[in-house]
Amino acid sequence: MEFIKAKTLLTKVKNGDMWYGMDYNMNLYRGCSHGCIYCDSRSNCYHIDNFDVVRGKVNALAILESELARKRQKGVIGIGAMSDTYNPQEFKYELTRGALKLIEKYGFGVSVDTKSDLVLRDMDLLKKIGEKNDVIVKLTITTPNDDLSRIIEPRVCPSSQRFEAVKALNENGIFAGVMMNPTLPFITDKPEDIRQMVYLAHKNGAKFIHTFLGMTLRENQKDYYYQQLDKHFPNLKDRYITVYGSKYVCNVQNYNYLFSIFKNECNKYGILYDMRAIVKAYKKHNKIYEQTSFF
Repeated sequence: MEFIKAKTLLTKVKNGDMWYGMDYNMNLYRGCSHGCIYCDSRSNCYHIDNFDVVRGKVNALAILESELARKRQKGVIGIGAMSDTYNPQEFKYELTRGALKLIEKYGFGVSVDTKSDLVLRDMDLLKKIGEKNDVIVKLTITTPNDDLSRIIEPRVCPSSQRFEAVKALNENGIFAGVMMNPTLPFITDKPEDIRQMVYLAHKNGAKFIHTFLGMTLRENQKDYYYQQLDKHFPNLKDRYITVYGSKYVCNVQNYNYLFSIFKNECNKYGILYDMRAIVKAYKKHNKIYEQTSFF
């Protein structure tokens, strides 16, 4: 693995209450090897060359400890939003595990984004962090179909394994659920898929499932995505161009109808889906949030 220099790791999050109640954000790795065909992090605005190559950050844990020791606010640190913190290099280098040890040591909380069941390795640390502060784990799952997940997310464990990870985390007292983002128009937006996603979340004990029912398309990300559509879904690119043109945010067609299905299924199984409700449910040590709907 290549290593790159970093001056800082933690960045303060503005309006973190709107996104899982995060106070700080951190990426221990740059780039990702999961190969997801839709990844927004490929966009030129993030300035990540050769995105599929994972790079670690030199002296990352020393930098993190120095920053944690100076922080007065013991807030929640988001990990993995830009580059999955449980990429295959984590098996060897354990930057994420080392960071969790420091987060526990200094009494911070953590909000983990991942597509990998490697997160189960660190269950012991997540439990310890939860004794002092707040913990939430979000498994990104885009489709209930393992065969489809192997096409659109070719180098990550299939959806079924991620659902199993959600189940294991919750059985061990860790607040965990599903990020059903993105939803790919004409690929993962069928009503039956949405119903099955919510059902599987319920079956595996997910505390929540959150979705925007759409995706982003811009710059380099769009070029890569369209190349993959030509490869795996012939003729679909032309439909995207016709429907979305140069739009950045591409909501699914029949959004209101599909969201009503999603909402009704969540209510049927008692699964949280509203961001404020999710934050209120997992925040035990810090702020209390009002449960009001964004929708």
